[in-house]
Amino acid sequence: MSLTKKVDFSIIFSTTKANPNGDPLNGNRPRTDYEGFGEVSDVCLKRKLRNRLQDMGEDIYVQSDDNRKAGDTYRNLRERFEKNSRIQAEIEKQQGATNREELAKIACEVWFDVRAFGQVFAFKKGNNNEEDEGSDSVSIGVRGPVTIQNAVSLAPVEILSQQITKSVNLEPNKKDPDKKGPDTMGMKHRVEHGIYVSYGSINCQLAEKTGFSDEDAEKIRQALLTLFENDASSARPDGSMEVCRLYWWQHDSKTPKFSSAKVHRSLQIKAKDGVVPKSIDDYEISVTPLENLVPKLYE
Repeated sequence: MSLTKKVDFSIIFSTTKANPNGDPLNGNRPRTDYEGFGEVSDVCLKRKLRNRLQDMGEDIYVQSDDNRKAGDTYRNLRERFEKNSRIQAEIEKQQGATNREELAKIACEVWFDVRAFGQVFAFKKGNNNEEDEGSDSVSIGVRGPVTIQNAVSLAPVEILSQQITKSVNLEPNKKDPDKKGPDTMGMKHRVEHGIYVSYGSINCQLAEKTGFSDEDAEKIRQALLTLFENDASSARPDGSMEVCRLYWWQHDSKTPKFSSAKVHRSLQIKAKDGVVPKSIDDYEISVTPLENLVPKLYE
């Protein structure tokens, strides 16, 4: 059975002396907008959700190389798709025809992230990504019911950068083997402190198409609450990222009377008077009541 009631949610998390999401086009500095507010991309958040769902035992299609499921030897999405036993059986059954709907249905049943976030399976016909002469490439598109927005900090963030030095050369110094090479120097960036908020929704109409269920929605909730478990790195040491609060609005029907935009606006967050915010406790958080719609709060 697919999702029976629409869901809206909001997650508030903190960053302390860590890089929540580096920008590769800006020397991997923490992402910020033009006004200095910190950002964490929706792609980054979904990556962490996929990792957590995989830790919870779910089959994930878009796996990162450093977090692949044990026994998964596929290094690209095409192999993982085409070499799945159910996909292979359906392709053989179709005998050269392309039933996109049936292949999409199987993909949604097999992989949690496909039925949750959607996926575009766009592969050229032929081997080694070379298109056969005269053949047409086939794309299979799946729209997922779960959407999540960029997380944005509640106040401009302070970014500190420090130069770091490696103790050994990566490459030899060609001019003087006894000296350090230029590769031994680097930079490391961090956000001193930031409170970020993101909003998301789970759409019932799209859930019907992918088979996303109430049980799947509960797994998304659990993954959001534990978003930063097993996510530690030198840029994000253990304890530097923390989920502070999760607001979970479950409507009374598939097509509720309140839009997601109105539900998200009902969450009001502002800094306390006379306080320079340094933690979640320095903010006043309230929810404007909506008729027959009260969010569950998880801390």
